[in-house]
Amino acid sequence: MPTRSTGPSTATRSKGFRVYIRPPVRGDASAFIAAILGSRDLHRGWVQPPANLARFGTYVTLFGGPKSRDPARATHAGFLVCRRDDNALIGVFNLSEIVRGSFQSAYLGYYGFAPHGGEGYMRDGLRLVLDAAFRTMKLHRVEANIQPGNVRSIALVRDAGFTREGFSRRYIKISGRWRDHERWAMLVDDWRAKRKKWQ
Repeated sequence: MPTRSTGPSTATRSKGFRVYIRPPVRGDASAFIAAILGSRDLHRGWVQPPANLARFGTYVTLFGGPKSRDPARATHAGFLVCRRDDNALIGVFNLSEIVRGSFQSAYLGYYGFAPHGGEGYMRDGLRLVLDAAFRTMKLHRVEANIQPGNVRSIALVRDAGFTREGFSRRYIKISGRWRDHERWAMLVDDWRAKRKKWQ
């Protein structure tokens, strides 16, 4: 099964990064579902990504549709992380529940694909997503909720400059169980300070 994207070239690229990010499109279905099915052991208990055509279609409509591409109106925005060398799908970042007005905030969810773990691609992808969130979408705050046992996921946001703000008991129902989560957040000021070190 293919694991490379056949989607369009509308993407955010940055010099020095080994990846680029772009919105999901329906043409990604085969590669995306193959990557999900190949990563079941990695995702089990942590996330429930769209693993069939119907759910992928719903995901693309919400996270990759026209509204999601408008920085001022988006309530959800999805980003596929792709390797620059061969366009291989590396992982996914999603900004959801984007609230404007006096809040200017979003939740961040993400997952990688099994063959590429530990290679630093998701770190590079997260930096590009944060650029989109704070520079393009003009958000003030991005929050990630992570299960305490998900050590690699916590390391990813900690390395990016997120701060642990608290603990939410039985916060999200995943795979039929209510699971505790830690709350990690980044403010635009944190991003500006961290970004200077990335350059």
